[in-house]
Amino acid sequence: MVGYRSAMAGTVLCLVVSSSMLVMMVAAAAASARPPAMFVFGDSTLDVGNNNYLPGPGVPRANRPFYGIDFPGAVATGRFSNGYNIADYLAKSMGFPCSPPPYLSLAQNTGRLVRAAIGGGVSYASGGAGILDSTNAGNNIPLSKQLEYFKSTKSQMVAKLGSRAANLLLAKSVFLFSVGSNDLFVFAVAEQKQNKSSADQQRDAGALYASLVSGYSAAVQELHALGARKLAVINVGLLGCVPTARLNDAAGACSDALNQLASGFDDALASMLAGIASRLRRPGFAYSLADYYGLSAATFDDPRAVGYTDIAGACCGGGRLGAEAPCLPNATVCANRDQHAFWDAVHPSQRGAMLTAQNFYDSRPGRYTAPINFKQLAQTSL
Repeated sequence: MVGYRSAMAGTVLCLVVSSSMLVMMVAAAAASARPPAMFVFGDSTLDVGNNNYLPGPGVPRANRPFYGIDFPGAVATGRFSNGYNIADYLAKSMGFPCSPPPYLSLAQNTGRLVRAAIGGGVSYASGGAGILDSTNAGNNIPLSKQLEYFKSTKSQMVAKLGSRAANLLLAKSVFLFSVGSNDLFVFAVAEQKQNKSSADQQRDAGALYASLVSGYSAAVQELHALGARKLAVINVGLLGCVPTARLNDAAGACSDALNQLASGFDDALASMLAGIASRLRRPGFAYSLADYYGLSAATFDDPRAVGYTDIAGACCGGGRLGAEAPCLPNATVCANRDQHAFWDAVHPSQRGAMLTAQNFYDSRPGRYTAPINFKQLAQTSL
C-alpha cells in the first residue's frame, strides 16, 4: 500500500526570496530566454490545488487517494491526476522548476503572493470552473473571479515593484488558459433532460457559443488591459470520448453529439482569438491556440502509437468503464497507469498530460498549434 499525504496544509513555493531580491529578479527574468512568470486560468485540467481551499461539500477536490499516487512523495496535491497535470509539464518545458502555486494558498499572505508572482507566477485555475458564472455555481472559482484574483495580484505587485517593473514582467510572461469544457458539459446534460428537437438544440448551441465567446473575449481583453501580452490557449478536447460520456452508449462508443458541441465551440474560439489579435496587434499581443481536440482525435485513431492500451476506461474508479464510481480511497486502480489515456472518469492520466504538453510546446506550428507553438510564444519579443 502506498503511503499518502495531503497538500491541504500549504503549498511549498519553488522559489523563496527576500523582498530585497524582487527587483533584481524582475531584471534578470527580463534578460532571460525563459518567461519571468506563467499565470494560469481555467478548470481542473490545470488546477494545482485551489479547490482544496474552497468550502462546501459540492466542491470537486482531488486531495485524497488515489489522486497523486505517482506524484513525488505520493502526495494528493489537489491535481486531478495520478501525478502531474498539463500545467506542470508546460511550466517545466518553459524552464520553470515547477508549476505556479495555487492563488488561494497565498492569498492571506501578501508577501508570499508577490514572491510567487515574480518568482514564477500564480495559478487561478479551479476544478469545475467555467466561462459562465452559472456553471457549477458555488463550487469553484469561475473565470470572472479568477480575473478578479489576478487583478488583486497585480495591485500587490505594483505596490512592491512599481508600475513600470510590474508591467514589464507581465508583458514578458505567459498567460495560460484552458476553460470551456464544464460549460459544454452542463449545457449538454440540461439539453438531454429536456428532450429537445434537433433544431431547438442547434439554436440553443448557437446562443451558448455566443455567450461563451463573449465571456472569453472580455476576459482576454481585460487581461490585456492589465498588461498581459502573450496568451497560450488550449481549446476543448473530445468531450464525447471521456469515460463518463461513453457510459451513455451500450458499446462504450464516443458521444458524437458532445464532440460536435465541442468542435463548434473550438471553431468560435479560433475566430475570436484571430479577431482580437488583429485589433490588438499594434499595442502588442501574441497568442498560440493549441488544438486539444485534434490531438485527442489523432491519439484515439492510433492509440498504440503512443503506448496506450486503454483509451475508453478510467484507471481509477469503479463499475463500467471505471466511470460509474468516483476515484476514492476505496476505488479500483489500474496497475498500468501509463498505458491509460484517462486517470478518472473525465481527466487525462499523468502520461496523457505529458504527451499533451510536449505536443503543444514544440510541435510543428500548424499541426496542433497555430499560428505559433507555445515555445515560440514564450520566446516572442513584443
